[in-house]
Amino acid sequence: MRSTIPAEAYIDETWFAREQQLLMRPLWQFVAPRMLLAKHNAFVTRNICGIEVVVQNFQGELKAFENICLHRQNPLQQQPQGIRPLVCSYHGWGYDSEGRVENIPFQDTAYRLPSQERECLKLRRFPLECIGNLVFVNVAPNSLKLDEQFSMEALSSLRSASEHFDSEVLIAILPTKLNWKLAYENLRDSLHPRYLHQQSVYQQVKFQVQMDEEAVKSAKHYHANGSAEHEMHLVHLREFSNGGLNEPLVQMPRYAWHDNVERYGSDDWYLNWLVFPNLHIASGSGGYSFIIEHHQPVSAARTDLIIYYITARKTRRYPTSAAVLLAHLEGAEKVLREDISVMERVQAALKPGAPRATLGDFEFGNMAVERWYMDVMEGRHAF
Repeated sequence: MRSTIPAEAYIDETWFAREQQLLMRPLWQFVAPRMLLAKHNAFVTRNICGIEVVVQNFQGELKAFENICLHRQNPLQQQPQGIRPLVCSYHGWGYDSEGRVENIPFQDTAYRLPSQERECLKLRRFPLECIGNLVFVNVAPNSLKLDEQFSMEALSSLRSASEHFDSEVLIAILPTKLNWKLAYENLRDSLHPRYLHQQSVYQQVKFQVQMDEEAVKSAKHYHANGSAEHEMHLVHLREFSNGGLNEPLVQMPRYAWHDNVERYGSDDWYLNWLVFPNLHIASGSGGYSFIIEHHQPVSAARTDLIIYYITARKTRRYPTSAAVLLAHLEGAEKVLREDISVMERVQAALKPGAPRATLGDFEFGNMAVERWYMDVMEGRHAF
């Protein structure tokens, strides 16, 4: 079966701009693990679909605002994350938890803004939701409800797993030369690990092709016909995010630090969550540790892979916890580099008018996603 997605969808900047507007902005976007925002005045900044966003902790309550000062458009927070009041470093304008300007230095002697004008100065605010320890923001004028994008089952599973995350986080950023869609296609491909990851993760997890004949039949029908009704379009969207037990581990690794954390579950399995459009969470240790992969689109041919390494929450502190996270990074990076290498080669080979991909039956998950994607991009179902 031929893919419905043309090469231009991966390489063309005009297509990318439309995609950000039509598809990505209406969807809830992952921002960061909540553990980075645990303290008063803790913040993270992210570019979401071309909009600079800051999420800030105000006395325990998280708020999301456009990260631009209303005076001279200077970014209010300039680091990816940190702890700092919401104050502009250019002229010292300070903002409160509602996004209002609460302090303008030299207002009476230099600015002399009328009180009515000052009262109207308020940062653009965006809806924010937490699924356990996962923070999401929506930048659309009229946002979807969270349960319109994610099924209740997916929300429950994500909440349950993420509530086991520890507060200590190691962060890495890998700039990649690839389109973000190649990442979700790769993650939904259960056949490639035996070839691409023979000497890494496939030694520990023998990923199997799951041929659900009813799901294949349904995906083929949907791929050919799409959804007549918008509600069915949303039903398909909710099917794209799921996770939990994936494959049994060949041999469950045992380490001394396991005794210091509260494991998520008790199954010696590889755990895997796919969260549409661009979030992946996995545990190759059966719930003792986790990796969060956020594929943040930058341009048609560039994606920043933001990675968070964490263990299950500690039952007691131990001196080697930082070393554990570093070892986790080193082990996971080998697999990630293998994926990135092949996806960058695919990206480099794509040219306008290139033949479209040929999909096998085992790729029924990708069949459904790309039909949904093209229905949005070609205007059959708009948000």
